[in-house]
This record gives sequence, C-alpha cells and structure tokens, in this order.
Amino acid sequence: MRVRTLTTVTAVAATALLLAACGQGETRDESGEIVTGGDTDVFSIAVGDCFNDVDSDQITELPTVPCAEAHDNEVYAEYTFTEDEYPGDDVVQTRAQEECLAVWEEFVGVAYESSALEVFPITPTEGSWNDGNDRLVSCAIWDPAGQVTGSLAGAAR
Repeated sequence: MRVRTLTTVTAVAATALLLAACGQGETRDESGEIVTGGDTDVFSIAVGDCFNDVDSDQITELPTVPCAEAHDNEVYAEYTFTEDEYPGDDVVQTRAQEECLAVWEEFVGVAYESSALEVFPITPTEGSWNDGNDRLVSCAIWDPAGQVTGSLAGAAR
C-alpha cells in the first residue's frame, strides 16, 4: 500500500489511516471542483480541494468536502521534488515547508509570520517515493480557531 505523510507545523490533531474500501469517493464537476465529498485517494488530492482532519500521520485517503461547506483544511499549492533518490525525511520535511511558505503570501495575502493561519505539507514517504514514484507535496492551510467555510484565498489574516 502506498501512503504519504501528513506533517503539522504546530500541534494539530491530523490524519487517520483510512482503508481504500472505507467509503465512496468524491464527485467533481467538469472543472475538477469537488461538488460532493467523499474519501479521496491521497494521490488524487488537488489544489483547491478542501478536506477534514484525520487521526494518523500515514494516510491513503482524505475525507474531502466541497469548500463551500465547513472544513478543516484546504490545499493551496503543490511542489514536486526532482531528485531521483529519496533525500531523507528531514530534507523532505524541511524543503516541503520552505516551498509551501514560499507561496503563502501570494495565496493568503499576508506574510506567514503575520498570519493567524497555519500550514502543513502532505509529503511523500520513502516508500511512496521508491515504490510509486511519488514526488508531490500538497500544501494545506488551516485555521487554528476551527473549521472554515469557503476558501482561505486572500483571507489576509
């Protein structure tokens, strides 16, 4: 089974190991936007997708919801590693954090250091890197104050 790692920057209860047979997948419209939530394969998550927290750091699926509904997280950017060899957990986590923060201000409208919002990258594991050619980091944004409705794009907070 291929999995990816969900890393939190601050104390956040996040992520549970979900089995592929646990539920129905999401429904998307022609533009790719989620219109009906469901269990979405972690390798199918995309910029603009919103999802709720799960309880593990090794995940195969995320509980996605339309962003117009209350949700915990939103994918706001992606970064792809170019290395052939897995560079190690520390390098993956550090670079993922750096790349997610590099586009933070453009998305949120204020610098990360001034923001009330938080970021965490969903990163490849060594196993998904080696077995599935997984190099993608999904940058997710969340509000420590609780669930949000709608996108955090331009939230300026």
